[in-house]
Amino acid sequence: MVQPIPFSVPSHFFRPSRSHAVVVGGGTMGVDVAVVLCRGGSQTIIVEANAERRAKVPELVGNGLSQLQASAQQDKLTVVGSLQDIDWCKIDLVIECIPERLDIKQVLFTELESLARPDALLASNSSSFPISAIAEGLQTSHRMLGLHFFMPAHLTPLVEVVCGQASDIECAQNLHAFMRQCGMVPVLVKKDLPGFLANRLQHALAREAFALIDAGVASPEDVDAAVRFGFGFRFLAAGPVLQRDHAGLEVHCAAGATMYPSLAANIVPSQCLAQRVAEGKFGMKSGEGFFKWTPETIAQERQRYQNTLLAGLDILKNELPPVGDAVEQ
Repeated sequence: MVQPIPFSVPSHFFRPSRSHAVVVGGGTMGVDVAVVLCRGGSQTIIVEANAERRAKVPELVGNGLSQLQASAQQDKLTVVGSLQDIDWCKIDLVIECIPERLDIKQVLFTELESLARPDALLASNSSSFPISAIAEGLQTSHRMLGLHFFMPAHLTPLVEVVCGQASDIECAQNLHAFMRQCGMVPVLVKKDLPGFLANRLQHALAREAFALIDAGVASPEDVDAAVRFGFGFRFLAAGPVLQRDHAGLEVHCAAGATMYPSLAANIVPSQCLAQRVAEGKFGMKSGEGFFKWTPETIAQERQRYQNTLLAGLDILKNELPPVGDAVEQ
């Protein structure tokens, strides 16, 4: 039987249903993060300066809540145009979801530090910059954390709570507990490494996958099939560590001794990946990556992908944290 993820209630735990949160940035990620917060019961404010994008936010959040069968929580949402439109004395948590530029993130958090209450938590959804670098120069960097979601954030249960060099562990534990109450599965990343936890694992797999394509061992289609319908299929039931206990550690250790010397160890992206990027073949956004895309096939694939994620959530529903104020020990 799968053991539950260890969890205890911190001494100064703040609950979503009694909290006010701000999401800075009303793009795809910011909207999905707001869906997570609203579903958890938090009064949520999205800050989006672009008027056209701001006008679309309520409908997009409503669509996300509908997918999660939580439409009633849409009344938790407010959308504003600037940080100055917020009553900061009420805010318990701020999550930054702006473009991946270190300089503008640092400027934003300097401003947030002056606006937010001293006990409010400040978090960045950055996937590429060390949390310590974003927090550089802050007077209260102990309350600055990473909160890294995975797209689509409202359908992918995992969220990483990342400690920077100066982050206070109790702040991290509070944010970890808060996200569980929002129905997410948070993992605590105690060291501020490039890629944090999940992306390091993901890139280790991708490096080997692209190296196999470079070497002519298999096609992109067969690489995907090997993961999705082979060991990746089992990941819904058990991660790589628990899976080894199922199979036998001595079997894995022996296989590793045979395979590790020949695994990819390149320190730059594989040729098949770098060449496509150099040619402007970025995937769906450019109409071609490893596969060719049209608006019709993009829509079909995104619907298939979303439906599969929803089905996966249904499979895992009994293992996901409950949403709301149920206190877990």
